[in-house]
Amino acid sequence: MHTHVVPHSASTLDFEQYLPTSPVLSSRERGWESVMVRAYHEPSNLEETLFPGGPDIYLVLVTSGSVQGAERRIDGPWKNYQVQAGDWFLTPAGGEPYALRWKSLSSEPLKTLHLHLSANLFTRTVQEVGDRDPLQVMVQERTGLQDPLLTHLALSLQQELQAFEVSAVSNLYAETAAQMLATHLLRHYATTEVGIREYDRKLSSRQVRNLTLFVADHLSENLSLEALAQQVGFSSYHFARLFRQTTGESPHQFVLRQRLAAAERLLQESALSLAQIASEVGIPNQSYFTQAFKRYRGMTPLVYRQRH
Repeated sequence: MHTHVVPHSASTLDFEQYLPTSPVLSSRERGWESVMVRAYHEPSNLEETLFPGGPDIYLVLVTSGSVQGAERRIDGPWKNYQVQAGDWFLTPAGGEPYALRWKSLSSEPLKTLHLHLSANLFTRTVQEVGDRDPLQVMVQERTGLQDPLLTHLALSLQQELQAFEVSAVSNLYAETAAQMLATHLLRHYATTEVGIREYDRKLSSRQVRNLTLFVADHLSENLSLEALAQQVGFSSYHFARLFRQTTGESPHQFVLRQRLAAAERLLQESALSLAQIASEVGIPNQSYFTQAFKRYRGMTPLVYRQRH
């Protein structure tokens, strides 16, 4: 067994210190508050290794390869399992330390995607949408779970990480995805059944107009899902859902579209540099701005400016 000392519990930030390899991709620099995402190329074989518990809900997706593994609590018996690409491990918040070992079963490299979902977000979600005392609701512990929606959400977060080194745009995306994750776990993997309150109605045209004005006034700021939800008096979960029902797009897509529309006006009417315009509309990364604008208008900001 590895001999380095492992604490009973490690913070989500410090957790990677106790894993056998360093992440090849991490949201650590992004400042995402609701979810931490890391991707790993794992060793094909792992001798018995001790891991700490952690304060947040811990989800691991096998994205490549397959292994014969075993896990146990510190003083407990080994439990064997076999997992392959597409399988999940789900660990509740505040878990105990545990030991793992595994042996690769395939020639494909073993790759994993790790998500730490904020326990505070989960508790807040139970409070806002559920009919149970949040202190009584936990997620189940599961191994070898298959869940297409969970996988879709995780891979979309990984894609967002790979695509752009930018915070103001991706924060809102990560928050919305984390909110969906929390609700999905609550709906399908809670230890007790929780009824979720839903609204069938849509946002009024006045509410959408107020939101549009609010976004326009705060374009250069890091807009959070909660700040947008507060404008119309809903919880983050209900807001994100009602917003999509009403407009057909996510809050993240809506805010990005507002930013690009403002950039379009500035390209036509101002002499600001592209970097200044990007910053002005809350997209501090110029290469991301160029790519997003090209998707939006079919040409780069520079070509657009020359033509208009």
